[in-house]
Amino acid sequence: MILKVRSGQMTATAAAAALGVSRKTYYEWEARGLSAMLIELEDKEPGRPKTGPDPEVTAMRTTMANMQKEIDSLAQTAELRAVLRLMEHNAGKKKRKPS
Repeated sequence: MILKVRSGQMTATAAAAALGVSRKTYYEWEARGLSAMLIELEDKEPGRPKTGPDPEVTAMRTTMANMQKEIDSLAQTAELRAVLRLMEHNAGKKKRKPS
């Protein structure tokens, strides 16, 4: 409708009536529409627009990293306990030999 009004094929009053708004509202919409059209004509970088990481994916990655740290810590604790048990077992054998 904006193009028809601008090219003289339709009056602003007729366009406003067709849209069911007042002439004042039509002119406000026209200004916004023309402004948006001009913005879209500006040069942009080719390709998809860059977007930030998905917040849900970021949260999951953080959770996974924290869980991996906890698993590593638990594995080290289990390994240390096994070494201590082995040392205690060997210490008990050495004490029995002199009897």
